Amino acid sequence: QVTLVESGGGLVQPGDSLTLSCTSIRGRFDRYLMGWFRQAPGKEREFVAGCARDGIRTKYGDSVKGRFTISRGDGDRKVFLKMQMLKPEDTALYYCVTALGQEIRTSHESWFNWGQGTQVTVSS
Repeated sequence: QVTLVESGGGLVQPGDSLTLSCTSIRGRFDRYLMGWFRQAPGKEREFVAGCARDGIRTKYGDSVKGRFTISRGDGDRKVFLKMQMLKPEDTALYYCVTALGQEIRTSHESWFNWGQGTQVTVSS
């Protein structure tokens, strides 16, 4: 079991870049798949990105493909989400999550250890 804390959110303009960070304040997550989900007001949780334990195999939601990059770092103590070419529709609360197994699934039901989230607002 791990306790995840997200950081790095903020208010940015369309076209800007932002990098979110996720760290564990309790337990290590080297045995887990790591992922990011987001939820905008009135909408369901949406899969953003996932990364396998090897840090090489990744998967992205269609709406962020080519703009966002997930990575593991700092001795596998942190997970990052680099977001580029941000759009107003990227505005949401972003969550860091874990999963077990090999397959990176896009259903939120497959993920657990949800953090509190970090807010990203893209507005001019």
